[in-house]
Amino acid sequence: MLTRPWRRTAAALTALPVLLAGPAAAMARLPEPSVPPIARAELNLLTVVEPRSMAGYSPDRFPHWSPRASACDAREIVLARDGQNVERDGACRAVSGSWYSAYDGRTLSSADDVDVSHIVPPANAWRSGADTWSDAERESFANDLERPQLLAVSAASNKSRGDRGPESWRPPLAASRCLYARAWADVKYHYRLTVTAEEKAALGEMLDTCRPEPAGGNRK
Repeated sequence: MLTRPWRRTAAALTALPVLLAGPAAAMARLPEPSVPPIARAELNLLTVVEPRSMAGYSPDRFPHWSPRASACDAREIVLARDGQNVERDGACRAVSGSWYSAYDGRTLSSADDVDVSHIVPPANAWRSGADTWSDAERESFANDLERPQLLAVSAASNKSRGDRGPESWRPPLAASRCLYARAWADVKYHYRLTVTAEEKAALGEMLDTCRPEPAGGNRK
């Protein structure tokens, strides 16, 4: 198994100076994806097969937005994590704030305009191995706050993507594609999901857009 000794903790990431802007800032709030060479190594270790049948699939097989220790569910935790100056009501719902959408570069001022996107959509996961999981395992996947799987983005961009994979959809904002591919590879590698040949090729092309890492370990 690959190891990632350089992976920062979520606490360390939130301590970054507020100098980041654009897609790097938005994606930095995720549990940090692997650096590009490791993401490519993960991608190359995934099994390449044709997609499995969608028979039996339903979004209900991936129960969304499970409550956590507090009154907040996973969606509200992500909205607070990925937003700026987020205020919540007594039911933990975001009532004000602003959100930068790394998919399309939009800044949103209403939580009604924000979706929490699954980087790897549940339908894609189903076709690549999650059909064999237990319902509890699928619930864990749909609410995963430990890996780069949940991201607040514009509702418009998330609906435009739907359940499509990288072979037929890429973030409209080209500057986000490196990070998107790194996150996708991380999630699929962790959950031992498969990829199609077209999906793998598209992810490789997006990883090609990553800037080379300078000496000292700084990365895009």
